[in-house]
Amino acid sequence: MEAAMTFVKVAKSGTLSLNEKTREIRNTGRPVYRFGFGESPFPPPQRVQDALRGAAHRKEYTAVAGLPELRQKVAAFHHEVDGYPITAEQVLIAPGTKPLLLNIMRAFDRAEVYLPGPSWVSYAPQARLASHEVVVVPTSFESRWRVKPAQLDLALKREGGADREKLLVLNYPGNPDGLTYSRTELEALTVILRKHGVWVISDEIYALLDHRGRHVSLARLYPERTLVTTGLSKWCGAGGWRLGALILPPDAPGELRDALVGLGSETYSCAPAPIQAAALSAYELNGETYSFLVAQRRILRAIGSVVHGALIECGIRAHAPQGGFYLLLDFSRFAKDLAERGIESDGQLCERLLAETGVALLPGGAFGMPGEALAARMAYVDFDGEAALLDADRIEATAAAHAANMLDGIRALGRWLNQPDNSR
Repeated sequence: MEAAMTFVKVAKSGTLSLNEKTREIRNTGRPVYRFGFGESPFPPPQRVQDALRGAAHRKEYTAVAGLPELRQKVAAFHHEVDGYPITAEQVLIAPGTKPLLLNIMRAFDRAEVYLPGPSWVSYAPQARLASHEVVVVPTSFESRWRVKPAQLDLALKREGGADREKLLVLNYPGNPDGLTYSRTELEALTVILRKHGVWVISDEIYALLDHRGRHVSLARLYPERTLVTTGLSKWCGAGGWRLGALILPPDAPGELRDALVGLGSETYSCAPAPIQAAALSAYELNGETYSFLVAQRRILRAIGSVVHGALIECGIRAHAPQGGFYLLLDFSRFAKDLAERGIESDGQLCERLLAETGVALLPGGAFGMPGEALAARMAYVDFDGEAALLDADRIEATAAAHAANMLDGIRALGRWLNQPDNSR
């Protein structure tokens, strides 16, 4: 008798699955309103594209930690924009931030990983792949989906094995909520972090897309145990290029850096040499870079405001976005009507919406929320980013025109939700 085979159970990323599904539907000719996948609508700056073309001949393996000159550029760039000292030795380069996040978790032998509820779809699966216990720190609409010091303190007290490190993952501006933390809020959290000796992965991939340009890195306030992840995917419009960076604490244990480099050597080897060469241009902090960042922020703020207003008109609760390009929608006020239509979870809601209206949203359950919360993430990136950049100086007046397809989708969503006879 042949022995039964067992395999690791890892579900496919919800964001990638939904993106593939919406593409399949659109290929059939049916209209789809793509609110599910958070890919930057903006093209990388032309000089960065040209640098990549010019580096196509680069075929060498680089050092696992990345090109020395790129690590220096990243350190100088973030020293300037984030306002705290960084050395090249603190920087590690990888093919995207996902492998960095996973390898940070793998670098800890035994840990409890604390995640805000909700949080990005891959944190919990990665923690479990690293054989760590996941502890969800609850948040709420009323708390603006922010972790509060008292809740974090309580969670850390309740768990806390003496033989396990405590690791908090904090992402702001946030995915799935589009909200951020003020300096005052971060300072209050650092009191709890120091009290319990918590390590923090501060996922700041959307930091440069803070709509007001006021992002405060946790590493400025809690430098001793904060690991910052960042990269080109969001602010540089280069998600598919896969270039991520990790900034280690200034006095990080040598064993931690060695573990991360060792894990990188056994998994991805190095980020592709042509991409690293192009990143040297991306991390050139000059007037063009600042103008590109300011334009993106202005566009995302204006279009986010228009989209948020349309949602409120439909009776959907959501906080106005403060950074990045997401809103977390709360459908709880429709719970009774939805139940009469056989919908009792956010997964059922999003399936029906896609099938019956072409509106593609990602259910809150993908972010660790209970299905009965009836929440879903909306990514408001279905617009022509290149055209919007050309229009950036007057985007407040033209945002609705740039967001026309998304506004059509929201109106379709509103009609479906508020339909009086429940028949479709």
